[in-house]
Amino acid sequence: MRRIIKASMEDRSSMERFQFSLRCAVCGFLWESQPVRFSKAEMQPESEGKRVIFQALYRREQEDAFERAATEALEYFSLCPICKRLVCDRCFLLGEDIDLCTDCAAFLQESGEPVESSFTKHG
Repeated sequence: MRRIIKASMEDRSSMERFQFSLRCAVCGFLWESQPVRFSKAEMQPESEGKRVIFQALYRREQEDAFERAATEALEYFSLCPICKRLVCDRCFLLGEDIDLCTDCAAFLQESGEPVESSFTKHG
């Protein structure tokens, strides 16, 4: 699941901060990770050597922020076992026989309760 989330996340990072997003395949809800500031955001490298170091730091911090974002996204998204799409917890149902997305539930005439029935995680 973590691998699927990581493959689906969009990188919205800039030189000042790292941030990633993921969109629900059913309702289109756009989730964005908590922004993480790049440690050298306001600094200008004074030499070519420092520029190379800043680039390496940027890549390292970006990867760390990406890993944290993937962990954070696991709290809001589930993978439908029927259609294999990532859906937000509002569109993922806890069913009697199987948990699945609302689209598949409607198609298969199944019922269930949303993992997240309130909008607290979306707001």
